[in-house]
Amino acid sequence: MIEYLTFSLSVFTGFFAIMNPIANIPIFSSLVQDADETTKERINKKATITAFFIVLMFVLLGKFIFDFFGITIPAFKIAGGILLFYVGFEMLQSRKSEIKHLKKVMVDENIAVSPLAIPILAGPGTIVTAMSFVSDNNNFHIGIVIFVFAIMCYVTYIAFRFSEYIVNKLGHNIITVIGKIMGLIIAIMGIGMIIQGIKLAFQLS
Repeated sequence: MIEYLTFSLSVFTGFFAIMNPIANIPIFSSLVQDADETTKERINKKATITAFFIVLMFVLLGKFIFDFFGITIPAFKIAGGILLFYVGFEMLQSRKSEIKHLKKVMVDENIAVSPLAIPILAGPGTIVTAMSFVSDNNNFHIGIVIFVFAIMCYVTYIAFRFSEYIVNKLGHNIITVIGKIMGLIIAIMGIGMIIQGIKLAFQLS
């Protein structure tokens, strides 16, 4: 039981760091600033639900994708770790990751799918994080990952729904600090994945 609780906490921390609902609030607000409240709600729901199903597909089909393309777990962990470190490093530098964000987008309801659902919420970093948690685990662990990610999507939905209130209470400076902390966590996770991949590749204890 302790093992599963620890695993669940690790999964939640990983998803929270990479999705970063608080730091993504300004992005959501800027994309929907000209929309009415009803449209904002529709965009919010569509974005979070779409992000959930995108990651769910990769979680469930991850092993098939590995086998089909001949991807080994060590190679995936090393490549994924490098990607996560890059995203985290960019967040520490206070730059929007080119992997995760688009510079311009037309303001219509299609922004719920792109860029909100993908690549902002369910970008490569999120997908890599999800697949790293299930790459060498059993079905129960996979169920935990899916359940925790569903909770994370709901947390993101709530954060976006109350985005104006949160920005007014916290201020942009606090949100920036949170983004840097999450960037540090992501970078550390990336290094950890690289170390795990090297250990698996060379069968190190």
